[in-house]
Amino acid sequence: MTTKAYGAHAADKPVGAIAIERRAPGANDVQIDIAYCGVCHSDLHTVRSEWPGTLYPCVPGHEIVGHVSAVGDAVSGFKVGDVVGVGCLVDSCGECGACHDHLEQFCEKGMIGTYNGPTPDAPGHTLGGYSQRIVVDQGFVLHVRHPEEQLAAVAPLLCAGITTYSPLRHWNAGPGKKVGVVGIGGLGHMGLKIAHALGAHVVAFTTSESKREEALKLGADQVVNSREAGQMKAHAGSFDFILDTVAAPHNLDAFTGLLKRDGTLCLVGAPASPHPSPSVMGLIFGRKSIAGSLIGGIAETQEMLDFCAEHGIVAEIEMIAAQDIEPSYERMLKSDVKYRFVIDVATM
Repeated sequence: MTTKAYGAHAADKPVGAIAIERRAPGANDVQIDIAYCGVCHSDLHTVRSEWPGTLYPCVPGHEIVGHVSAVGDAVSGFKVGDVVGVGCLVDSCGECGACHDHLEQFCEKGMIGTYNGPTPDAPGHTLGGYSQRIVVDQGFVLHVRHPEEQLAAVAPLLCAGITTYSPLRHWNAGPGKKVGVVGIGGLGHMGLKIAHALGAHVVAFTTSESKREEALKLGADQVVNSREAGQMKAHAGSFDFILDTVAAPHNLDAFTGLLKRDGTLCLVGAPASPHPSPSVMGLIFGRKSIAGSLIGGIAETQEMLDFCAEHGIVAEIEMIAAQDIEPSYERMLKSDVKYRFVIDVATM
């Protein structure tokens, strides 16, 4: 089925209108008419070959919300008209230990990404959500229970939401826990909202004094300017967990020093070059950990969507037309968005 999409044919070509082919729904497939697709920093890195291995044509987009328009004969959990979402992965081996543990993002044979992943469908790799429709195996489709008027702002939950929810849940953020969130951007603003809703005492870290009031509105109980030594020192040794969302190299010791004994600093930002090597002594004296986390499995992503619907949580977004994707990339590089761009697919 020929489908309108936006993508690029080479790293040095702008994202523009292209025609792609989608398979007819198989027995286990759900066909989705896409209403909204979020714009993630990963989209830009991939389409411009800033990460290795991009296959062209490249159609990015893994924060997808839309309506079911067809289902295969063996599909049981979805029907035409359902509001659904698709996140960062559309397949996995289903056989390895990670898949059996509902952690498909860590599939030992390699998860299949919503774009740029191997597939038997033409052109041989997956094409993402910057398009009018997509066909996905029912096991990787998610129910969206937010009201219709919030659907555009739900789209970023499929990446930014689960990327922050999963580590907050894994490290038991909640009542009685002091949780830090480093960086107030596309990921960080979701981390603040979710940590607050989980019941933790939430501290936002920012290098921008101008974000103080915004952080408080997003759910922070306190805000620390991480460039102010006195403000940082006042929190030394007091955090159970710190979620670091910053995608640029920075000094991790500044944050491991704020952890309690057995505290964890979890990295979810992915910088293009490594962080300066952290002090081993700072970890040894306190049995502290530096960890990482990658999105979440399908079951946990559904749990996150349901949690956010129950608590009225959505992303802070700016809607754009498909024709404005390239300018949005340039603005994103300058952090000129509060806090996530979302494409109105009707503009295709």
